[in-house]
Amino acid sequence: MDMGILAQHLFNGLMLGMVYAMIAVGFSLFFGVLDVIKFSHGDVVSVGAFAALGGASAIGLLVDMPGLSLLFGLLAAIAVGGLAGVVIGGTLVLPLRNAPPVNVLLVTLMAGTILREAIRLGVPNGGNPKPFPVLLPQWQITAGSFSIGFDSVLILIAGIGIILATHLLITRTRIGLAIRAVAQDVDVARLAGIDFRRTVLGTFALGSALASVAGLMLGLYYREVNFSMGLVLGVIGFAAAVVGGLGSLLGPILGGFLFAFVQTLVTIVLPTASAYKDVVAFGVVIALIGLFPTGLIAERSSERV
Repeated sequence: MDMGILAQHLFNGLMLGMVYAMIAVGFSLFFGVLDVIKFSHGDVVSVGAFAALGGASAIGLLVDMPGLSLLFGLLAAIAVGGLAGVVIGGTLVLPLRNAPPVNVLLVTLMAGTILREAIRLGVPNGGNPKPFPVLLPQWQITAGSFSIGFDSVLILIAGIGIILATHLLITRTRIGLAIRAVAQDVDVARLAGIDFRRTVLGTFALGSALASVAGLMLGLYYREVNFSMGLVLGVIGFAAAVVGGLGSLLGPILGGFLFAFVQTLVTIVLPTASAYKDVVAFGVVIALIGLFPTGLIAERSSERV
């Protein structure tokens, strides 16, 4: 295979891995503080994408300043996604923290369906894909047969920066210390003066905001958003979190990039079978879960989020 084409495939794999990692970290955060799986998380990606589209489009109608439109789109994605996480966490998940885990799975799955249908019915012609405005420079970086947009490079750098910033937030700040304390032992954290409810809701806001920003980045990258885009992304993010190690922070990041690497490898090695890249990637995840039931970075050997 031509080296330029190979490099392009690898870049696309990095982009997908970054998005999967951002979604997977949210699953791990939720599991870390409450031992629950929030299955509406994938649909929060769609909520963030459409919130960003609405914010950016509203500013675009007033002034022709792509940078300002992008800023408002980002703020809208963070605000709406974070609010969705707080509402779901506070009204559905926390009241059921002592109920059987299947109850939380069911109510968050239904909440995700409500979010998805709210977009489809609430947005004009919401059942069809929506074009996303061009908000980043459109220069091309070309080297032989390798060609990539400068906007894609910016998105990748921003995504990796956000993942690193999240890691620093969890490991180096008082907020992160509170999250880790609640994850380790709720009763001891309460005795230390940590507000349990506020910490949990803050964690849900953080994880959901990450998913929303991932939705914005997908809109910028593919220049299109869809009300159902979070369905598959939620499953992939959850699979990445499980195979990497639920409850850890680095594990889901590793799982996200691993999933994208397998997809990319299938596309490179078997171009005619690229339509089955998701099938192969899920097959690899199943095999790895069989080999490493607690994840690649097992909770017992790593600090929980």
